[in-house]
Amino acid sequence: QVQLVESGGGLVQAGGSLRVSCAASGRIFSSYNMGWFRQAPGKEREFVSHISWSGRSTYYADSVKGRFTISKDNAKNTVILQMNSLKPEDTAVYYCAASNGGIYASPRSYYYWGQGTQVTVSS
Repeated sequence: QVQLVESGGGLVQAGGSLRVSCAASGRIFSSYNMGWFRQAPGKEREFVSHISWSGRSTYYADSVKGRFTISKDNAKNTVILQMNSLKPEDTAVYYCAASNGGIYASPRSYYYWGQGTQVTVSS
């Protein structure tokens, strides 16, 4: 079992930055691939970013590429999503999730989920 807790969300103006973190506890965190997803009101949960268990491979949705950066600190059991140049369309609840494999952009590949943290970007 892996427990995930997100933090760091909040309200920011367009063009600003936020960093959301995900703290993990439970089974060996370093063996899991980690992903960030987001869900806006009335919309389906969508893929944002993914990092492999080693941290060597990262993937991003086209909508955030060049603006967001994912990183993983296995020593601290933490995965971080640094979000820069934020836009109003980035407003959503952001979730971190843990996976052992499968299609990295599919929520179905992730076994464990956090409770989410709200990110609101004002125009």
